[in-house]
Amino acid sequence: MLATAVALGWVNSPWNASYDRLWQVPIGISIGEFELEKPLLLWINDGLMAMFFFVVGLEIKREFLVGELAEPRQAILPIAGAIGGMVAPALLYLAFNHGTRTGSGWGIPMATDIAFAIGIMALLGKRVPWSLKIFLISLAIVDDLGAVLVIALFYTSDISVGNLVVGFGFLVALVVANLAGIKHPLVYSVLGIGGLWLAFLLSGVHATVAGVLAAMTIPARPRLSQSELVQEGEHFLDTIKRSDPDGDGVLADRQKAEASQALETSTALAQTPLQRLEHSLQPWVALGVMPLFALANAGVLLRVDPTTMFTEMVPLGIMAGLLLGKPGGIMLALWLCIRTGLAELPGHTTWRQVFGISALAGVGFTMSLFIANLAFREGEVLELAKISILLASLLAGLGGWALLASAAHNEVEGNDPG
Repeated sequence: MLATAVALGWVNSPWNASYDRLWQVPIGISIGEFELEKPLLLWINDGLMAMFFFVVGLEIKREFLVGELAEPRQAILPIAGAIGGMVAPALLYLAFNHGTRTGSGWGIPMATDIAFAIGIMALLGKRVPWSLKIFLISLAIVDDLGAVLVIALFYTSDISVGNLVVGFGFLVALVVANLAGIKHPLVYSVLGIGGLWLAFLLSGVHATVAGVLAAMTIPARPRLSQSELVQEGEHFLDTIKRSDPDGDGVLADRQKAEASQALETSTALAQTPLQRLEHSLQPWVALGVMPLFALANAGVLLRVDPTTMFTEMVPLGIMAGLLLGKPGGIMLALWLCIRTGLAELPGHTTWRQVFGISALAGVGFTMSLFIANLAFREGEVLELAKISILLASLLAGLGGWALLASAAHNEVEGNDPG
């Protein structure tokens, strides 16, 4: 949010020319005759955002293995909600832009910004049931998977078949490494970044897709089983207890220090590579990649005629998609699932709370801005799209928060009709 505010203030200040100059600074790497040069903006959108999508891929894999999406009956509701929340906004956008040169922006209102949505919901604390939070996370993860597929299938430039074949060769190598039981992150880093990401970048398929594909190959089994961890842990703890109990602690006792280090190593090996990577990369993505992406992409001139937002088809399509299509599509899909007996509402929740969550899903921001850059590349249409995304996301966030807050209040009062 702070990065977005800085970007908007910077672009709408007397120093706005420096904003564009900064992101257009060319940065390149060369190895022998091979040379790759891109503006700083594209290194962020094609490079750093691949890390964002890699973490998204890790979250998707974890949810399908052991999370809310692992059990078919539990997974039906968020999957159906996500599909409804993607199809309805796209159709609404096309209702305004079908047959025009701006029709390619139909993917913009499909996506939910999981970080912003969960952050807004967190402001309500314990007034929102945990089951509802899990539902939103699961829905947003399926939504992210849908956005990745849309990017891969519909927002690619001319494809270089040769580089794409090389990319899939590295993907096969990653899968083989997983099946062979290789767990060292260096192997996956070299094959994933040095091979898969670079090949996809040169192929024309958006490089961020490589992040998700690489995440799917990360091992989800630990090197050390739970029983082995308990056995080794007890041994090292006994060593620490026996070693000079009245001494000066780990720093002064070599045996204690070695046992403590070995215990730390064992606990790390008892975690899966997927867990370790997700845990270690989350802070970098949340506090580094996403704010930098917002700073580089949210800078839009606000000196536009306000009536444009209600007369131009792009803003109308985006705002209708995020503010009406998202909650409408999600609610319709959930109602059909529950009406037909395929699923039930999350425990201890009401329809009013679910409506609040559906409204929060209209916060597109990061993913919507990302797809807007792919759909329109540059120019006035892109600027209008960005303003529409910011405005619609703000309204969706405020509306969702208000609905959840009022639902929590009514529940306390015992007046919630849900």
